[in-house]
Amino acid sequence: MERRNFLKSATLLTGLSVVPGVVTASMSDFQQMDKKKIKKGLGFGMIGEKLPLVDKFKLVKDAGFDGIEFNSPLEFSVAELIEAKEKTGIELPSTVNKDHWSKPLSHPDESVRLACINSVTKSLEETNALGGDTVLVVPGVVNENIPYEQAYNTALASIRMLIPAVERTGIKIGLENVWSNFILSPVEARRFVDDINHPLIGWYFDIGNILRYGWPEQWITTLNDRIVKLHVKEFSRDIMNTKGLRDGFNVELLEGDNNWPLVMKAVNDIGYKGGWITAEVGGGDRKHLKKISEQMDKILSYLPNS
Repeated sequence: MERRNFLKSATLLTGLSVVPGVVTASMSDFQQMDKKKIKKGLGFGMIGEKLPLVDKFKLVKDAGFDGIEFNSPLEFSVAELIEAKEKTGIELPSTVNKDHWSKPLSHPDESVRLACINSVTKSLEETNALGGDTVLVVPGVVNENIPYEQAYNTALASIRMLIPAVERTGIKIGLENVWSNFILSPVEARRFVDDINHPLIGWYFDIGNILRYGWPEQWITTLNDRIVKLHVKEFSRDIMNTKGLRDGFNVELLEGDNNWPLVMKAVNDIGYKGGWITAEVGGGDRKHLKKISEQMDKILSYLPNS
């Protein structure tokens, strides 16, 4: 079945009657989107003050954020996080699997791949328990020991092995573009998701990561409704070229090479339904987090209907 037709028939899947962020929308839905419907999140590791868990949640709320993204498998109990969530109103929409780098899904050793599959399965279960909807997963790594074509095929096979857990939990897998020497063009990224061909497996698009070798608005347009979540960070090619590759990230939001009006126009034009834009930048105290929140407000103001 073609992916587009599969998406339209997703509501027929048992237990998957609602598939937010992936199901195709009518053209009228694509004309404008309300920036208020896109909530702001941040990574838990960005909270730079040493406080009890509930107080950290309160700090995030006071800074103007709506949600927190945790690494998974979790270092806290689900019960602790649910309690903090209920006391503060902070949402837990997504998690980031923490084993996909050390045990990549593209690894030639089957036992390594299975370890990652088991870890991602745990992340899917935890995210479901937290009331979230997406787990971020790095699709694969290419290096001198993992050839590109082999990585492509083994990563595809590994992700397909996760489909039963995805369907059982109802949680999406969002594949993220990272500097792993793998999936280096938007056309390839689209093809990779379409080769998997499942309505709950899409792309967790990192806007800043692409600036090393592309333009995020082009990726967004090409990936279209395959994008299930958005990470926001900034990057400067000039700093990269003069000071070093990773130094390119050492720039404030709104002060790098992202053309935010174009990026947010692309987000609007595809009818983005992922509901969140989550910061993945350097953290700090409440004053610093408040500044990031305000920078994200400015980014959201570039949506065409602002």
